Amino acid sequence: MTTSLLITYLNDHLAGSVAALELLDLLRKKNGPDQDELGRLRSEIEEDQRVLRQIIERLGGRESQLRKAAAWLAEKLGRAKLQIDDEGHGELRSLEALEALELGIQGKLALWRALESVAAARPELGALEFRALERRAEEQFARVDRLRLQAARAAFG
Repeated sequence: MTTSLLITYLNDHLAGSVAALELLDLLRKKNGPDQDELGRLRSEIEEDQRVLRQIIERLGGRESQLRKAAAWLAEKLGRAKLQIDDEGHGELRSLEALEALELGIQGKLALWRALESVAAARPELGALEFRALERRAEEQFARVDRLRLQAARAAFG
């Protein structure tokens, strides 16, 4: 039972990463000056996905296509909401997309910390460098927050 709960938890975070990649793709379509930064973030999130998939596989689980599809759909609905709300040139849309991305990164940081806290009892987790994953999430948050504050200035003057 415990393993199935852990696999569900990991699949929830994997699904969240799908939505994060969709948000990054939305932000990158604006062709702003932050393309390189957004591209680096995308690559790092794809690497985090690989780590999650490896853990799920080590636990004997499978990736949940249903959860991934639900995350994809939720992101599309969120995107429609952002387009309706933003009367300008996408400034509010960018700001809110970056805020959603920040929330996801905070969730990922919580994931790494939770896994680190149980790693001693779960041999499948023992070889992972949770401190490095946590540092990367913290750095990602700081970088996205810088972009978010730039977007706030653009949206609200």
